[in-house]
Amino acid sequence: MINIPCKTTPPLTRASIGTLNSRHLPPFSRTTVSGLNRPGNGAAGTGGAGSPVRPAPAAPDARFQSGTVPVQSPAGGYGTPLPDIPVPPLRHPLRKGQKTSLNTGKGRPLRIRACFGWNIRDARCDVDASAFLVKADGRVPGDDWFVFYGQERSPDGSVVLSRDGRGGDRETITADLGRLSSEIQKIVFVVSIHEAFERKLNFSMLRDTYVRLLDADSGEELLSYCLEEYYQNVTSMTLGELYLHNGQWKFNPVGNGVNRDLAGQCAVYGVAIA
Repeated sequence: MINIPCKTTPPLTRASIGTLNSRHLPPFSRTTVSGLNRPGNGAAGTGGAGSPVRPAPAAPDARFQSGTVPVQSPAGGYGTPLPDIPVPPLRHPLRKGQKTSLNTGKGRPLRIRACFGWNIRDARCDVDASAFLVKADGRVPGDDWFVFYGQERSPDGSVVLSRDGRGGDRETITADLGRLSSEIQKIVFVVSIHEAFERKLNFSMLRDTYVRLLDADSGEELLSYCLEEYYQNVTSMTLGELYLHNGQWKFNPVGNGVNRDLAGQCAVYGVAIA
């Protein structure tokens, strides 16, 4: 059984503390503001005793309810909005469902780096990439075969999540297919919005979502896929999957969105949530 932790906000700074009373919260006082950086203090804007500090979400933007094209709203509970990143040149783009072999022709086990990027239209969106390592039956062998921000490495060390923004991408999942357990037949890449249901967030508030597969040694792009459809009833997205077919690894740009959060995706692949 695995626990999906709540992601806490960064420590408050002189630059960010002045914006606290502009959020949709009760006004902070001299007696409550000093405790905000301590989890579980029970002050206004926390989840009460023992819960991580995360300010309350901004009220839903009415523009999203009307179906009009959304634009970036003022910063909500996550502080300063993420700056946009440019979409890198996608040299070998695929269309949705265009299954393609991964073949470098170099006669060695393939090490790939799946690089993910996105931009946001609403500053409340906190987006994460994750990977489910599944058997032939579509289920994980165990809860530790789910790689995400709370568990960044698979048990065999073959799949590792990095969130350092290297190369201009938001997050990276490196997969050493030569080290991967023979039990694993597929690696499913999911992109999700943290607390999407609680904050009434959805994929229409994102744009420029892509994944590009690079040769981890040379940095050469092998394949790439940029999402084309952004719907209001989607809260998480299976962006693509690596799968083994007749002894050869292939990539399927799935682009399939569902109205599930990360815990809901875990249920699909057999990860038990605490």
